This record gives sequence, C-alpha cells and structure tokens, in this order.
Amino acid sequence: MNMLNLSNELKANEYPGRGIVIGKSKDGKKAVTAYFIMGRSSNSRNRVFVEDGEGIRTQAFDPSKLEDPSLIIYAPVRVLGDTTIVTNGDQTDTIFDGMSKGETFEVSLRCREFEPDGPNYTPRISGIMNVKDGKYDFAMSILKSNNGNPDCCNRYTYTYDNPVAGEGRFIHTYMHDGNPLPSFEGEPKWVEIDGTDIDAFTNEVWESLNADNKVSLFVRFIDIETGKYETRICNKNE
Repeated sequence: MNMLNLSNELKANEYPGRGIVIGKSKDGKKAVTAYFIMGRSSNSRNRVFVEDGEGIRTQAFDPSKLEDPSLIIYAPVRVLGDTTIVTNGDQTDTIFDGMSKGETFEVSLRCREFEPDGPNYTPRISGIMNVKDGKYDFAMSILKSNNGNPDCCNRYTYTYDNPVAGEGRFIHTYMHDGNPLPSFEGEPKWVEIDGTDIDAFTNEVWESLNADNKVSLFVRFIDIETGKYETRICNKNE
C-alpha cells in the first residue's frame, strides 16, 4: 500500500459522500480527525454543522425546506470520557450507549447495519479515538451491504495502536459518483497528515472537496499529552 496525498484523493473524487480521517499530526503531538458531508439532493445540501457540548450535530440550514430528517439529522461527534466518537449517522449514539455500558466499539455496532436507503445502501462508517495519559490509539469501522445485496451485512473493524506521526487513515462512503452509488471498497486508505496547524489542515481539506457537492466539515486536533482540543467547523451554508 502506498501512502496517498489526502488533498489529491479528495480532488480526484467528485463524490466520496461522507468521509472520516483519523491520524496523528506530523510533530506527533496531536490526534487528528476530520469528518465531512456532501450532498446531491436539496435535502442533503440543506444542512450545517453546529457545536453541541463537546461534540457536534447536524441541523437544517433552512428548516422550512427540511424534507426527510431520518438519515441527515444526527450527532456525528460525541465524547465519552477519553474517547471521541466520529460517525456518519445516528450510530454515534449507539456506540456511545454501548461503550457507556462496557461494550467494545465493535460489539456496540453489532445491532446496526448499513443505511436503509436502497439501492445505495450507504455504508455506516465510524471511528473512535482514545487519548489518555499521553497515549493514543484509534479504530475505524464500516458496515456495508454485500456488494449491493442487502440480505447480508459485511462488517469490518480496523484498529491502529500507537499511530505514526504524519500518518492517517481515510474512509468514505462511496467510491465515486454513480447510480446507484458504489460503496467504499477495501481497508481505510493510508494518507499523509501534512503539517501541524489545524487551520492549514482544515483549509486544505475544505478547498479539496468538490465545490458543488460539499456541505460541511468538522476538524479536531487533540493534544495527546493534555487531552485539550481545538475544533474547526466549515459550512457551505452561512
């Protein structure tokens, strides 16, 4: 596997859908995550990210134009103690509730599967970051249909102990635009996390997303020694 340039990956894909990046800054001091959403329909594009406690949630930019909220209004980011949860749907709450009861990340998702939006059957992608006492590890998950067949849910979990500085993993819902939309394939992509500045990283990701389809972006840098974090949010709708 070759390390990929995140900006180039985003620029080359008109519609990756929703995506999660998790890794470590180049100086090794920060745990890094980004989550973005894109949209093709007016309902999907009618959204913004807003802060909600230590996490964020989506909300309608224009409530009068909100159609079906079931798959677009949710909390993508929640924090449980030393664990930051990032997902593309309401399984954020499932993971939060399960881990609150002592379940593992993987077990907590056993009751969930891909989204019920046939014929796309959008994968549920999720990640957790554990930062405590100067140590950091993360995990990612994808729940997807069996090559478009909803009779079977394929479950994949990837764990990364002691991530390497300047490296990250990138997982997104769709390989590219299409009808139906083709689900992500393979393990999370190995990408470079260039630099140490949250604003530069946020700008790089935001400007690399397709201008017509991008909707919102969340970025967080967590200090591995102290647990303190910085957050940036970009919304196309202002």
